[in-house]
Amino acid sequence: MPHSDEVPPQPAVTGIPIVTGTDGQPYIGCDAVVVLLRALAEACRGNVHDGADARDFAAAVDIEADALAVRAIAHTSKQGAP
Repeated sequence: MPHSDEVPPQPAVTGIPIVTGTDGQPYIGCDAVVVLLRALAEACRGNVHDGADARDFAAAVDIEADALAVRAIAHTSKQGAP
C-alpha cells in the first residue's frame, strides 16, 4: 500500500500536446500516437514476468484513455471560454 505522502504516477498521456482543429475538435499528432503505442507495447513486454495479465494491461489502457479524454474535453472547453 502506498504511503499517504507518495505522489501517484501520472498517466503517460499527460504530456501529449493537444491542438484544436478548425472544426473545434481536439487532435493529437501522429508522432504522439506512435510514442504512446510504443510505450504501451514496452509496458506489456516489461511486465509479463511480473505476473500481470491481459486484464491488468486493459485497465492501464483504460486509465490512459480516460486521462486523454478528460484533457481533450478540458482543452476544447477552454477554447470557447470568455
